Amino acid sequence: MSEQQNIQLVRQAYDAFRRADIAGVLRTLSENVDWFIPGPEKIIRFAGRRRGPQQVGEFFSLLAETQTAELFEPLEFIAGQDKVVVLGTQRWRVKSTDRIYEDDWAHVFTIENGRITQFKEYHDTAAEAAAHTDFPRV
Repeated sequence: MSEQQNIQLVRQAYDAFRRADIAGVLRTLSENVDWFIPGPEKIIRFAGRRRGPQQVGEFFSLLAETQTAELFEPLEFIAGQDKVVVLGTQRWRVKSTDRIYEDDWAHVFTIENGRITQFKEYHDTAAEAAAHTDFPRV
């Protein structure tokens, strides 16, 4: 696929996420997708590595159970060969603590044969973990 086709695939996944069409997101993934969300898994239930669309679907279920997006916006798409890097911003409300965290993020997608085979997220995991705890902020 061309770099523009790769960007279109990633945009398709974001558009499905924005519509809460998780089945639509999962259709963009390869059967052996490697999906990684950083963070302390004991604090952030949906953090960690998932493999395959079923486990990625479980990630989205945990995400929806845990927090609500007040802002989630991909801002810039950068493609090169089989990679698409997306830069964006987010603000989430954690349901259990009613705390908000916001930061900028980078998502890195690897695409092979018209499907997403790898996803990695980079963002401020300390701010996210703090929003997931009842400990006073320092």
